[in-house]
Amino acid sequence: MTKKLFDDFAEVSSKQWKQLIQYDLKGADYNETLIWKTDEGIHVKPFYHADNFEASPDVSDAKATEWQICQTIFVANVEKSNFKAINALERGAESIKFVLPSEDVNIKDLLVNINLTKTIIFFECHFLSAKFAEQLNVIPARENIHLQTDIIGNLAKSGNWFENLKSDHSEFEAIVRHTNSFTVNVGLYQNAGANMVQQLAYAMAQANEYLNFFDALFSDAEKRAIKVTFNVSVGTNYFFEIAKLRTLRKLWQTLSEAFGYNTDCFIFVDPTKRNKTLYDYNTNMLRTTTECMSAVLGGANSICNLPYDAFYHKDNEFGERIARNQLLILKHESYFDKVNNPADGAYYIESLTDQLAEKALDLFKDIEANGGFLYQLKEGTIQKKIKECADKEQRQFDTGKLILLGTNKHPNASDTMKHELELYPFVKKNPVKTLIEPIIEKRLAETVEQKRLEDE
Repeated sequence: MTKKLFDDFAEVSSKQWKQLIQYDLKGADYNETLIWKTDEGIHVKPFYHADNFEASPDVSDAKATEWQICQTIFVANVEKSNFKAINALERGAESIKFVLPSEDVNIKDLLVNINLTKTIIFFECHFLSAKFAEQLNVIPARENIHLQTDIIGNLAKSGNWFENLKSDHSEFEAIVRHTNSFTVNVGLYQNAGANMVQQLAYAMAQANEYLNFFDALFSDAEKRAIKVTFNVSVGTNYFFEIAKLRTLRKLWQTLSEAFGYNTDCFIFVDPTKRNKTLYDYNTNMLRTTTECMSAVLGGANSICNLPYDAFYHKDNEFGERIARNQLLILKHESYFDKVNNPADGAYYIESLTDQLAEKALDLFKDIEANGGFLYQLKEGTIQKKIKECADKEQRQFDTGKLILLGTNKHPNASDTMKHELELYPFVKKNPVKTLIEPIIEKRLAETVEQKRLEDE
């Protein structure tokens, strides 16, 4: 078919659309009535048009057809964890993330009967060990084994190095030499209340610390072989979260090119914990569904859904099955694996991507001009900025401007949860000495929920 659709209709410019809208507003101010500003300082217009772009948007490199369903397994018992992983793979999971509390784990036994040529394995280690990384090199299909190592992320979350600055960097260098990879945990900042511009800027600033560290240690060929994984948490701001992931790739490409590193990155996504609620907990499934949709359309490589009861129930078969099935429905029944770049060319998303990139780049430059990410973390600047955003968001929730259905809007007064608690669902206070103030993850609904539990 050579004839374009709608050739019989004259083109309508953005100026003509705006004039029509202003006429319909009957004297109301266009900017004050229809343009709203987000907490990130982004102006959202009522409509977007090709006139807003000097050229057609570039085609993104992400391949949404290749995203994988992942399941997280905490390894308390090797045999049981192996059985659980095999069972999850048989029931739809395509990759597994093992959380290892210590290095006293027999990796061969943990991975027995798992087809490593078809299955990507992630290891999240609660320890730092080059010796552990070295033993992974003898595993077949080593390219499908991802060791998620982030020493600055651990410092930001815990307030301490694993051992000390010198020892951690020495072990980290050895691990990167064995694995040709490192990880930046962006999800920490989202779950603590940072806005999207901060999340993106902190991700780049933290990655930049690593690139500066590697610069004198690795040859140009070794640099090009190193790959980065960004662990990202996504919220329910649907189109903005799509744009956030697209912006992350865009910023990394710019940063990595400047240093001569591999411009590709792996994006591992899970839903945020910040908006999840204890009461009316089934709404968590609705939230995680839209969050996972944003992750797919934004170009995530691997998505690990969060069970609706993850923060108050111990690991259980029902919650994990529901979480996995949500992803299976998105992939196989909603056809979210059929188009590589479904968000490409959407003027609204392209505009959000450009604005997020511009503002995040400005903040990144400010961080670098004022000592760098690690310096600002030690000075408490990063923590202060995140707290300011988190407090603002908390006030929006407390006043009802930000709504969590079933908690601060239409709560079920007869709903009781004391009998359901298997885990402590609130921020845990552990008075230990730290080098820096840790960045604390906190759900918005915690104060309300604590009061409701007391009143039961």
